[in-house]
Amino acid sequence: MQYISTRGTAPVLTFEQAMLTGLARDGGLYLPETIPMMSADDIRALGGLSYEEAAFRIMRPYIGATFTDTAFQDIIARAYAGFGHAARAPLVQLDSNHHLLELFHGPTLAFKDFAMQLIGQLFQAALARSGDRVTIVGATSGDTGSAAIEAFRGLDAVDVFILYPHGRVSEVQRRQMTTPVESNVHALAIDGHFDDAQARVKDMFNDFAFRDGVRLAGVNSINWARVLAQVVYYFTSAVSLGAPDRAVSFTVPTGNFGDIFAGYIAKRMGLPIDRLVVATNHNDILHRCLSGGEYRPDGVIPSISPSMDIQVSSNFERALFYAYNQDGAAVAQLMDELKAGGFSVSQGALQALREAFDSGRCGEDETSATIGRTLKATGELLCPHTAVGVHVAEKMRQRGVPMITLATAHPAKFPDAVEAATGVRPPLPPRMADLYDRPERVTRIGNDLAAIESLIRERIAN
Repeated sequence: MQYISTRGTAPVLTFEQAMLTGLARDGGLYLPETIPMMSADDIRALGGLSYEEAAFRIMRPYIGATFTDTAFQDIIARAYAGFGHAARAPLVQLDSNHHLLELFHGPTLAFKDFAMQLIGQLFQAALARSGDRVTIVGATSGDTGSAAIEAFRGLDAVDVFILYPHGRVSEVQRRQMTTPVESNVHALAIDGHFDDAQARVKDMFNDFAFRDGVRLAGVNSINWARVLAQVVYYFTSAVSLGAPDRAVSFTVPTGNFGDIFAGYIAKRMGLPIDRLVVATNHNDILHRCLSGGEYRPDGVIPSISPSMDIQVSSNFERALFYAYNQDGAAVAQLMDELKAGGFSVSQGALQALREAFDSGRCGEDETSATIGRTLKATGELLCPHTAVGVHVAEKMRQRGVPMITLATAHPAKFPDAVEAATGVRPPLPPRMADLYDRPERVTRIGNDLAAIESLIRERIAN
């Protein structure tokens, strides 16, 4: 299995190389050269397996010779051992043919744990074998950063630097990043919004002298291994509802497009997905693009679902690559136009995107109303991001086809918004009950590439 860049000119890499590289040297994102197919019998055989067993079967074709079967099985087992639910990703029924996929039972109470716990173990195994040390940088709108710090804290061969927008994440998200005591993890509060943080991370990868000097690696969803890990729960949840003998649909609250792109990969692998629905908050650039064909950022407006406050959705580039028939030059041209203010999707590519994805939007009042209404009707307490998904899913459901909405975070990560909507303040799980009492360790820094690179060099030298 080899990996190619969405922009067509970077070196072709193995799985291990693509994982440790993150962003391609031409600025693109890595994808497998071919998508392995699973037959109906293969999918049917996932029924009754543990999450770990299913994950091994689904991901194994992508790994190539990087790990033996036994080594990869051990990595998966370690990755999910700390989850708080035996099923790892359980389904809860909200209504007739509407189900919630709970993805918040990991160590940091968000769906990012499924990918980050795995990638932490993959990195550890690969670096232990090679004897190398890497510097990981990442940008976060809240959940990626805490999941990355949790996954890599205390590991011998890794230094981790997470940039998050100062004042634009929830207190729980912030404290999950700033309270770990291990010296190899660093939380950097950048002046700006998430798109600024994400842009600085990409700038660091495109500064080849810095990149090579500190052995830079990335764990944002630009990293293919992150997307791959998320493919698994599409299969396990769909099989629970009758796949491959019954089609299912998914609604995914998303800002950076990685989670729903994993569903697209599952569909290309043979999972019978009827509809993949993109659910956005009022920062609705993805919905606007899928509706009208124009991708033009117009500023980020803070919301009660801050992990979705994004206007530059990195993984959308991967979807564009397939929509433009894997034409790397065309994708590179679009990304150049994006730097200049935005781009128009060609008619043929827009048709391909619309065949793959539906979309919907949920405003702030609708988000709060959905949290309150769902609690009264079902007893389920939703985080604001999940509520965005539920609101859109309720509009998109079709008779006879089960709809699965991804519950991307625990409501306790956003207690103020949940309490305002319901009068109920969701408590943290017992293992995190002292989070508000732990001392914080954070560095405030300006939106300046040179200053950020200087800080990283200084920290890893000490």
